[in-house]
Amino acid sequence: MNRPPIARLRSLRCVELFTPAFAEAADFYQEVWGLESVESESGAHWLRGTGTEHHVLQLTRAERTGLGRISFAVATPAEVDEAARRLLARSITPVAGPGPLHQVGGGYGLRFTDPEHRLIEISAQTEAVAPRGRDGSVPVGVTHAVLNTTDIDSAVAFYCDVLGLRVSDWSEHRMAFLRCNSDHHCIAFNQAEWASLNHVAYEMSSVDHFMRGLGRLRHHGITPQWGPGRHGPGDNTFSYFTDPSGLVCEYTSEVAQIVEDAWIARVWRRVPELSDLWGTAGPPSAEIRGHMAGAPDPGPLGGGADSPAAVPGPAPVGSPVPHASQEVVA
Repeated sequence: MNRPPIARLRSLRCVELFTPAFAEAADFYQEVWGLESVESESGAHWLRGTGTEHHVLQLTRAERTGLGRISFAVATPAEVDEAARRLLARSITPVAGPGPLHQVGGGYGLRFTDPEHRLIEISAQTEAVAPRGRDGSVPVGVTHAVLNTTDIDSAVAFYCDVLGLRVSDWSEHRMAFLRCNSDHHCIAFNQAEWASLNHVAYEMSSVDHFMRGLGRLRHHGITPQWGPGRHGPGDNTFSYFTDPSGLVCEYTSEVAQIVEDAWIARVWRRVPELSDLWGTAGPPSAEIRGHMAGAPDPGPLGGGADSPAAVPGPAPVGSPVPHASQEVVA
C-alpha cells in the first residue's frame, strides 16, 4: 500500500550539535564562522545566520560530540498534527509532541527518531527575528547535513517514504543526495561503518561571499582542510573545516536548483574530476576523512554515562501522543 509522506517539508531549519568543547565552539561559530548569538545559557547556545530562521545552530554541552537533532520546517501546526497521525499509522511513535515547543525560538512541533536513532523535529510557527543584512561574508543558514549510515538503501527509503524527500543524485552507491525543495540536497547519506554526523554545510550568498568568507577565516589563522572546489553532484562550491570539537563544517554556495518535472537523477563516479570540477582542492586528506567519519553515535536518546541525553536541554514538546508500538518502520 502506497502511503503519503507524513508532511511536506519546506526546508532544513536548524541542527543541534553536542560538544564537549562548548565554550570554544560557541566562540568559534560566533566570532570566526560568522553566526550571530541569539541566546545563551550555561549548557546551550543558539546562533542565527542572515536568513529568516530564529536560529540555525544550537550548541549543547555534552561529554562527547554528536548530533542532537535535525529540524525541518512545515507550513502550519495543522500539518504537524497530521504528521503525528501519519507517524502512528506507520507504527512510529513520536518521542514528544505534537504541541508547543517549549524551547528557544518557540514554535509548534513534534519529534521522532529514525531507524538509526537520529532525532528528527518538524515544526511550524517559530519566532520571527529582525532582518539581518546579507552584505557580510557570513552564512545565510544551514543548507544541508551529511549523515553517515550503515545501510544507505534503508536510510534513503525511510527519508523518502516517511519524510517525503526525493533523490536528486547518487555518488556511485556510496552517497545519496536528497532534497525537500528546489535545492539539490538538504540531506545526504554516506555509506559508512557506523552511524554518525559527517558534516554540516552553511550557505553563503554567492561565490564572492564564499571566497571572502575563506579570507576572513584565513585572517583568523584557519585554512580549509579540503577546498576550495566545486562538487559535481549538486554543483555547489565547497570548503571544509573542523570546529574546536572536531566536527566538520562547510562553507558552500550556488547549489544546483531543481525543476521537479524536468530533473533526472544521475549516478556520479567517485573520481577526482567529478568530486571537484574546478580541480583546485585535490583529494580529501586522511585527517579530514577521519573527522567526517566521526565516532559511532547512538543518538541523543541513546543513554549511557557519556550520552548527551543526560545533558539538560530544551523542555519536551507538548504532551505525548497516544501510545503506539515503538517499532520504527519505513
